[in-house]
Amino acid sequence: MATVLDPAGASAADERRADRRSGSTPPGGRRRYGPPLLAISPFYVLFAVFGAFPVVFSMYLSFQDWDGIGDMRFVGLKQYGWLLRDQVFWHSVLNTFEIWFLSTVPMLFLALVLAFLLHSQVRFAGAYRVAYFIPNVTSMVAMTIVFGSVFAQAGLANALLRAVGLDGIGWLSSEWGIKSSVSIMIIWRWVGYNALIFLAGLQAIPTEHFEAARVDGASSWQILFRVVLPQLRPVVLFAAVTSTINGLQIFTESQVLFQSTDVGTTGGPGQEGMTIVLYLWQKAFKEHQFGYGAAMGWLLFAIIAVFTIINWRLVSGSDRDDRRPGIAGLLRRKGVRDGR
Repeated sequence: MATVLDPAGASAADERRADRRSGSTPPGGRRRYGPPLLAISPFYVLFAVFGAFPVVFSMYLSFQDWDGIGDMRFVGLKQYGWLLRDQVFWHSVLNTFEIWFLSTVPMLFLALVLAFLLHSQVRFAGAYRVAYFIPNVTSMVAMTIVFGSVFAQAGLANALLRAVGLDGIGWLSSEWGIKSSVSIMIIWRWVGYNALIFLAGLQAIPTEHFEAARVDGASSWQILFRVVLPQLRPVVLFAAVTSTINGLQIFTESQVLFQSTDVGTTGGPGQEGMTIVLYLWQKAFKEHQFGYGAAMGWLLFAIIAVFTIINWRLVSGSDRDDRRPGIAGLLRRKGVRDGR
């Protein structure tokens, strides 16, 4: 059967092809895409002014010696050289890593257990979810002031220890007491948030997997570690990466908790609560060494990037092994299915 072509339609198609070849935009296209682009332009303007420009300027500033008022003096990489020889900076790095380890590992484990319990058939699950999320939206300054009273020498924490026959702890005066108190505040704030993230991942797992595991006689712990965790790997990766980024930028807890000592710039006795960001704030805004603070910020960025890559490889490495072709990948997948 013969096909009759419409001359008008053919000419319109030829014009569209010609426009595509020439790269020109028809006037109707500008009218179509102009208003949406104009509507979202305020975001890009604000981001350029308050987001992109400060990042670029901080990179430029890290090569300058500047007190914030006078003229800038170019010093090149000397700021980074001074930073690498700064003993207080490396002490703050060690403190940050210790607090991060004491807070992040228990927090993620508790969040996973809470999410698993909330996913079970419990009454008032919605009320529990709201209660767990409230600490995340509570003012950090107000929360730190309350915890400062709890961890005082005559505070609630030591009163509970003495009630069970134990000696009080110098929460705000000893090395591990300071790190533990800051870690407890971080856990209290973020465990509910991560529990809701894990709960969203649990709800995406088919219920048939849980039912099959219970029929096979698996306990709750076996279901958690052999059924839930392998399927929650992307969610665990997200929680681990975000917790690492937040944990290496600790500031408010140490600054407010020890505000009575030199306006919170020392990090407590022995500088055991001094973190990287607190030391950055001290150098930049207390001693007006803005170039030195900018260099410290970029070194912190490099540390966070390295730890993010490590977390990525640790959490997602086994997932790549499962997708590997050949006998090894086949045996790994079979072992996971068989629960071995």
